[in-house]
Amino acid sequence: MTNEKMKINGCTPIEDLITEDFGAIGTPERDEFERGCEAFIIGEQIKAGMTQEQLAAKIGTKESYISRIENGHADIQLSTLFKIYHVLYE
Repeated sequence: MTNEKMKINGCTPIEDLITEDFGAIGTPERDEFERGCEAFIIGEQIKAGMTQEQLAAKIGTKESYISRIENGHADIQLSTLFKIYHVLYE
């Protein structure tokens, strides 16, 4: 559902909620939140005994993208974070 449709239906887009709680992209608070997401991915991936290659294959992306996220060289898209969560917890 697009942000426009969400607003019409009375829903708040997740990006708006994250911005409200953790600040705009590029602020220190938001950067800290995003680093926490990266640490979450690394920690849970290790607990699951999964390599970057395996995780990437399960969510339909490249291993290099997972590596860049984990090393803080790429911003993670919320949709990717949800995919990772579902792979690690289902």
